Amino acid sequence: MSARSLMIQGTASDVGKSVIVTAICRILSNEGFKVAPFKAQNMALNSTVTRDGKEIGRAQGVQAEAARIEPEVEMNPILLKPVSDNVAQVVVEGKPIGNLSAEQYFEKKSDFLSIVETSINKLKEDYEYIIIEGAGSPAEINLKHRDIVNMETARMAKAPVILVADIDRGGMFASIIGTLELLDPSEADLVKGLIVNKFRGKESLLKSGLDYIFNRTNIPILGVIPFINGLEIEAEDSFCIDKPSEIVKKEGASLEVAIIKLPHISNFTDIDALKREADVDIRFIEKRGELRDADLIIIPGTKSTIKSLYFLRETGLSDDIIDFASSGRPVIGICGGFQLLGRRLDDRDGIETDHLEAKGLELLPVDTEFTANKITRQSKMSVYGSGPVLEHIEGEIIKGYEIHNGVTMSHEEVPFSINVDDQSPDGAVNKNGNVMGTYLHGIFDNDGFRRKLLDHISSIKNPYEHRTTSTLSNAALKDAEYERLADVISERLDISIIYDLLKIDKAKV
Repeated sequence: MSARSLMIQGTASDVGKSVIVTAICRILSNEGFKVAPFKAQNMALNSTVTRDGKEIGRAQGVQAEAARIEPEVEMNPILLKPVSDNVAQVVVEGKPIGNLSAEQYFEKKSDFLSIVETSINKLKEDYEYIIIEGAGSPAEINLKHRDIVNMETARMAKAPVILVADIDRGGMFASIIGTLELLDPSEADLVKGLIVNKFRGKESLLKSGLDYIFNRTNIPILGVIPFINGLEIEAEDSFCIDKPSEIVKKEGASLEVAIIKLPHISNFTDIDALKREADVDIRFIEKRGELRDADLIIIPGTKSTIKSLYFLRETGLSDDIIDFASSGRPVIGICGGFQLLGRRLDDRDGIETDHLEAKGLELLPVDTEFTANKITRQSKMSVYGSGPVLEHIEGEIIKGYEIHNGVTMSHEEVPFSINVDDQSPDGAVNKNGNVMGTYLHGIFDNDGFRRKLLDHISSIKNPYEHRTTSTLSNAALKDAEYERLADVISERLDISIIYDLLKIDKAKV
């Protein structure tokens, strides 16, 4: 095969590029085409692991799932995971090469360009179509000469570009005109269509503005996409939890799960399966005194575990978490959250910070030592821990993936689970059985584990009420959301132009 490509760029970050790519991947997959997503460089703390143990951006994993294919490292050859304002862990072809400043990263541009080109060519051999996602804006004039993820990728892939603008945030018309004006003529010529995204209201009210855009640019507007309420597609980064107004409270929800919003929070999509439960409310917590009504605390992953520990201490949340656990209510830590629950964090080699050692929350009998060797793998576990929470789940087989630099040693034989393949222990459980930690991301995607956990918590809180457990699997619910998204985009987007740009024979569709 020699795949044809289409690129989705945006006038800014968070305009909906990732979601549009996801939709087009599902639309083409529904027509029987072999389609793959691609993003040359992704800056995100949400990531996933391929079957061969390579780490890529979570968004490309989601897009691959929508396309009904396995994610591959070529779909996101460069991943940047911020550890501070000017430093990021750089993951190249699925493996970290170190923490680099922006200046150090830009010095390697030519090396990274060749890696991007190799990945594109590999995908072109294996697929019929590649749907490419840009990053931020292609018109950042201070960065354009260093940008490898927008127009440089479009040229490399010989991909026509569709530009997406977010009307919900305001200033859309100026952002479209401004973006096109700041592009070089050769770059602007690559833009073959415009998409207006996240519109609320009557489309007829936009007509004069859309006519002006077309008359000014001579670029067709391919569609006006409505704001899709309650769309349950995993987020690429933390924009979604930085906007409390977009976190919808459920009427009649009987259980409240509190997520500790750590600095550099990562893989918070672990809790998406819980959000899909009709009787579960999710709250992100970053201030003291907000845990009193919670039924379960989840401490998620973080790219900066020791910094997160100091954040918990400075805000007083550490005391709130300890008091919560002391009352017998359940606390679950995942990856970095698991490490935080332990006794000691040892970073003498400066893997994360220049703090050599720190005392953890001391809720689990474990110590963590940070190592340069990063563990990235898909895993299958058997729940081992007992106690009031896990005794209902013991023996349940759960699947997920691991991404961590730390090695955690237990002082007692109280693992959370046992790896089915090599019998190695994972995580830990305290003596009372209500504080648990694990390295397994995606743990709540396991339907049996999630349901039994919530059923138990509900039975303790409401002993005289029977919880109505959902019978739909998390995978089925996610797939239904991909279909819902594809239906909306198909209805509101001129798909015939998409097919023209990809040179798809519409008579065969």
